[in-house]
Amino acid sequence: MTARILLVEDDISLHRGIQFTLQQEGFDVRSAYSLEEARLQLRGEAFDLVLLDVHLPDGNGFDFCAEIRRTSDTPLIFLTASDQEFDIVHGLDIGGDDYITKPFRLREFLSRVHAVLRRRSPAAKREDDRGTLVSEGLTLHLGEMRLEKDGQDVPLSMTEFRLLSLFMAHPRAVLSRDQIIQHVWPDGAEVLDDNTVAVNVRRLREKLEDNPQQPRRIVTVRGAGYRWNG
Repeated sequence: MTARILLVEDDISLHRGIQFTLQQEGFDVRSAYSLEEARLQLRGEAFDLVLLDVHLPDGNGFDFCAEIRRTSDTPLIFLTASDQEFDIVHGLDIGGDDYITKPFRLREFLSRVHAVLRRRSPAAKREDDRGTLVSEGLTLHLGEMRLEKDGQDVPLSMTEFRLLSLFMAHPRAVLSRDQIIQHVWPDGAEVLDDNTVAVNVRRLREKLEDNPQQPRRIVTVRGAGYRWNG
């Protein structure tokens, strides 16, 4: 099935170039040049991926991502000219699946688009359809990609789900950054920012730990990686 992508970018020349590149790859691309146009598109259709510029004429892409995340886990990649670490971490922290800075190389751009889509594919979901994992008040339903904490559902992004399933499947084992990348981002490891693993671990801690500043479940092993105390 052809993946449907919503491209939200107000620079007309760049928009047309990205659209042409994606269409040459066989994607079904829908266009929006403002947040209002993007909202209308999202209300009318389901998308496999949103490519979202951060600075748009009628608002901020970060705010729009937070708006989307309140009702949907549709994969989302930020497109922006800002390469500041704070912006990158913030974009991932609020639910972005990736963050691509302009100008970018087309091969790298396409690689990252394919990587995010593969992580959301039915085949990727079937890999995790193995029943449940249980650990001290947590139940991870793998087939449903759903987490319960003390009987209450806890929303997870696909990245958080894959990261948590890796931890819970390997209790007490020290997992290195490279091992985590190979499991969670198998198709895009070579283009990940150095902060990506740490940011997603922090997001998980905020959802799972009673005190994220002093984590009990996901423990940092200095110089080696992370350990799940399950």
